[in-house]
Parts: sequence; C-alpha cells; structure tokens
Amino acid sequence: MTETLKIIIPMAGWGTRMRPHTWSKPKPLVSVAGRTSFDHLMDMFKTVPDPERTEYVFIIGPFLGEQIPVYVQKHYPHITAHYVVQEEMKGQSHALWLARHHLKGPTIMVFSDTLLETDFSFLAQEECDGVAWVKAVPDPRRFGVAEVKDGYISRLIEKPQTMENNLALVGCYYFKRGEELVNAINEQMKRGIALKGEYFLADAINIMLDYGARMRTHSVDVWLDTGTIEATLETNRYMLEHGRDNSQEAAQRPGITVVPPVFVHSSAKINASVIGPNVSIGAECEVSGCVLRNSILDDGATVTDSVLDGSFIGRHARIKSRPASVNIGDNSSVQL
Repeated sequence: MTETLKIIIPMAGWGTRMRPHTWSKPKPLVSVAGRTSFDHLMDMFKTVPDPERTEYVFIIGPFLGEQIPVYVQKHYPHITAHYVVQEEMKGQSHALWLARHHLKGPTIMVFSDTLLETDFSFLAQEECDGVAWVKAVPDPRRFGVAEVKDGYISRLIEKPQTMENNLALVGCYYFKRGEELVNAINEQMKRGIALKGEYFLADAINIMLDYGARMRTHSVDVWLDTGTIEATLETNRYMLEHGRDNSQEAAQRPGITVVPPVFVHSSAKINASVIGPNVSIGAECEVSGCVLRNSILDDGATVTDSVLDGSFIGRHARIKSRPASVNIGDNSSVQL
C-alpha cells in the first residue's frame, strides 16, 4: 500500500441508547474497562500497514461533537486528524458524503461503537475492491448480513427473514478506492434509496456490487459493542477478562475485598467495600461501605453505603442506594 490510508469514523449520532450518559458527552467518550470507548477503538488501528501514512477523519455531531477534537488533541497529538460536522442526521451514507473530499485511495470505515479484535496488516496485499468484516452468528435475523457466492459478496441484506446467510456485518469495511464508494453514494442519493429519511451504507455498497466491484468477507471471532448500556457492561466484562484486570494490585489496598476481574484506577479511594466481579472504577472515584458487581463507575463518581449490580454511574455522580441496578449520568446525585 503506497497511498495514504484514510480511516473514516462516523460518530455524529445522538447516542440515544446510551442515555443519560450521552446528554453530557458523545458516545465514544463513555467509559468502559477504565478507558473511553474511543481509546479502545483507536487501539484497533495499531496494526494498519503504515501508521505513519494514515489519516483519520472523524465525522462529529453539532451537539457535544466539539469534545472529540479536544480529546484527540490532548491524547493523540501525533495523529493527522480531520473533522467533518454532520448537522442533520440523514444516515451513514450521508455522513460519508459530507466527508467525500477525504475519501480518496485506500479507506477503512468503522462505526464508533464497533470494537473488533482484528489485524489490518493484510490490507497491504489486499487485491479485492473491498472487504467487509463479519462474524458468524446463530441467528442472523436481527443483523445485516453478507450474501456470498463463489467467494465474493453478492449482496448485503438488512435483517434477513431466513437463517442460511449467517455472516453478520460488524460495522467495519475497507475500500481500495474511496472514490468508488463516493460515486455509489452519489448514485444512491440521486435514486433516493433511503429508509425513513436515512441513507444506509449497505445500499451504497450494493450499488458498487451491481457495477462489478469485487468484495470479500473477513471473519472475526471477537466483536464487541458499546452502543447500549447492556452491551457496554458486557464489553466491560470481556475486557476485564482479557487484559484490563488489575485485581492483584487493587487487592493490596487495606480494608477491601476484591473479586476478580476488576479495574481500579490508582487514584480511586476505596474503603470497607467488596469490589467485583466485573467492576471498573475510574480516576478520582470514592467508594465507601459498598458491594459493587458488574458495574462501571466513571471518573470522579462517589458511591457510599450502596449495593449495586449491573449499574453505570456517570462522571462526578453521587449515589447512596439500597440494593439496586442504577444508570445515572454525569454530575447526578441520587439517594434511594
């Protein structure tokens, strides 16, 4: 791969399924396993063929989207980043159309709530016009799927009615020539191929396939999601079980009991509590007299005299609770 690789990440959506946390920050900045979802997403690209010749394009929203450039400049000052604002939520293809001046040459497109365990290094030798990452699932009917014939994708199908095509689309694509995707989106918009006012990427890719593009699938075993509270808690659990656990260090603190796996930030203050399993506690949190299981405490949260299971506590939130499953946003105060 001799041309600059573009990595396009649409993240302009309202994040309604992650509320109340997305009232105060964009979805990629929500915490999971001691880091933001954005950090985990950026980790995926460590295996691209030539990181020094890679540029990022973040498609951000008009509401809270300005937090993304600030975060990138602070934590990723070494990358080349471009920003495009999607003022109206008209779908995936519309977001990419707004970024069309950047879609030139080899392009990866990944949705911001998609986390994969994959190795992108093979793209240096990729000969197909495109690649769609997929995962085989027992019941594909609630996903988009790739229909494959003779080794190549023949069609992308949204929420199939039958079970024979079980390769679920996980939200990551490679295009050898980003310009071809732009042309297909232009055709899609001219034809008005939309659903409820939104232009979907699968329809643009199907136009590419109709014009003879050769695309193949690339399978992954691990596909994580941070698009809902329940999915984020499950992703938190998986990440703690696969490398983010620091329970041995946390267990050295006096006066607490740790049930692995957990992540406890070094600046968190904890006493007289049972932590775990599957608990992440962020920076500057304060926990006292609690039993916490299967939960995330974002930075600066204060939890006292509480028994929480399956809970997500936002930044600088304060809670005192009887046994409960609680989901509260940043800077909230709750006593149950």
